[in-house]
Amino acid sequence: MTQSLHPAAQKGFSLGAELYQQVRPSYPQEIAFWLQDRLKIDETSTVVDLGSGTGKFLPYLNQTQANVIAVEPVAAMLQQLQQAHPLVESVQAFSHQLPFSSASIDAVICAQSFHWFANIETLTEIHRVLKPAGQLGLVWNQRDTNVNWVKALADEIAPLEGDTPRYHSEQWKKVFEQQTLFKLIELNTFQLLHHGTVEQVVSNRLLSTSFIAAMPEIEQQRLKSKFEQIVFDFTGLTAQDQIDFPYTTYAYQFQKA
Repeated sequence: MTQSLHPAAQKGFSLGAELYQQVRPSYPQEIAFWLQDRLKIDETSTVVDLGSGTGKFLPYLNQTQANVIAVEPVAAMLQQLQQAHPLVESVQAFSHQLPFSSASIDAVICAQSFHWFANIETLTEIHRVLKPAGQLGLVWNQRDTNVNWVKALADEIAPLEGDTPRYHSEQWKKVFEQQTLFKLIELNTFQLLHHGTVEQVVSNRLLSTSFIAAMPEIEQQRLKSKFEQIVFDFTGLTAQDQIDFPYTTYAYQFQKA
């Protein structure tokens, strides 16, 4: 199950699955209303959470009362998902080889994941499994770099990214150019504060980033110290002090053409 995954995803998410589950932020509560109001997901819907990871988005899908199926290719992430959400149907599969019948799914949601598989093979496969006029929802939490210490952290991380797919590079948008499978309906944005200690919501959260989680332990610990120093320099807060890490959540609604 590994040949189609970016190396940073395969290694980083395999080694860092438990940390990912512990320290990644959830989503703003408004996203549950967005699923129901904009994507028209309700108790009659069958929805695929594609690239579900450890299941961070599942609580919001469950609020819709839909029949939810989680799809995740990385075994370690899927194991964390199954432990946290034992009642949710889950399958190990790739985005371009979905184990569903054609025109059988009402909506496909990709939360914090589409940038990993933003290719025409995946888009064609999502189009195949969706019912006519089916919905594709793409959701990302992004650090709010308008805040000075968040910007400093982002600047520290940027040189480490290499060719790792990221939302903010906007490379994922290219797959929607010159295609007739989906049309963009609208983009909604929401605000989110991830509250906890500096160690939890800043340094350990950043260590769960794929390409950092794939690094040697000694390099990760050096970065952890650096992240905590940056926060201290800007805010005076130490590792065990409480802080709010600000995010903007981007929610894109596409419809099957």
